[in-house]
Amino acid sequence: MKNFKTFLGKYAIYFVLLFEIIFFSFASQYFFSASNFINVLRQVSIVGIMAVGMTFVILTGGVDLSVSGVTACVGVICAKLMVGGWHPVLAILVALAFAGLVGAVNAFFSHEFKLNAMIVTLATLQILKGISYIVTGAIPVYGFTEKFKVIGQGHVGAIPIPIIIMLALYVIAYIVLKYTKFGQSIYGIGGNEEAVRLTGINIRRAKYSAYILCSVVSGIAGIVLLSRANTAQPSAGFGYEMDVIAGAVLGGISMSGGEGKITGVFAGVLVMAILSNGMLMMDVSEYWQWVTKGIVMLVAITYDRVLKKG
Repeated sequence: MKNFKTFLGKYAIYFVLLFEIIFFSFASQYFFSASNFINVLRQVSIVGIMAVGMTFVILTGGVDLSVSGVTACVGVICAKLMVGGWHPVLAILVALAFAGLVGAVNAFFSHEFKLNAMIVTLATLQILKGISYIVTGAIPVYGFTEKFKVIGQGHVGAIPIPIIIMLALYVIAYIVLKYTKFGQSIYGIGGNEEAVRLTGINIRRAKYSAYILCSVVSGIAGIVLLSRANTAQPSAGFGYEMDVIAGAVLGGISMSGGEGKITGVFAGVLVMAILSNGMLMMDVSEYWQWVTKGIVMLVAITYDRVLKKG
């Protein structure tokens, strides 16, 4: 029985993904095509990128609800700087530096004061929401150079650049988590923090790094989103945090920390994306899509808890 639960924990998401593909292929004649799969990957690229950073935080036993706020703020800050005459590269670097600062703030309050990470990052999310509207005056920002569009709208052959950025980040995350000391410390902190502390690993540094990395990666998603839309909306990205967490948990990342693989996260993100795409093709109401996604997330969290107890 234990071996069966272990098997489910590792491979269930891939069976769910296969089931979705088969189901929607029969449900809609337009679903199973190369162009639609490319479209799904392009649509999910923002959430997929954000999920890479979220994975590191959840593996430590934390969570970061501020990721959507970071995505929005990085977009509006970068946009305002470019419109103000800054070179796009410099504007991007400054905006990402701001994202890193947000991550450091999240780590500071959650680690130094032992506060619940969910509450801390929820507060940060509200602050970032206010900042994004203050910076823009609640008015969309536009007027960027044509070259900036390449990040979100360009292609390499037939593959959109956002997809390439997303896949590259997953490959990097896979290497870091599997083959580096930092990656192993991230798993260790989520599994048994005290044991990791006794081995001499700097817990503070690892947690700060995880939160900063999470925010910077969410900032990268913000740059891609800004380039794709070619305008900075103060509300852009808000609400994505639930899809990001759902993708990570569906992919086998335990909310208790210390368990799961980045490959599963990618599969989890795809499950949510294909679910949305398939229901859209079946002309399912957006409201029912919200209900369905909420149920899927609830089931995923419950499933994680049941496996953990087992």
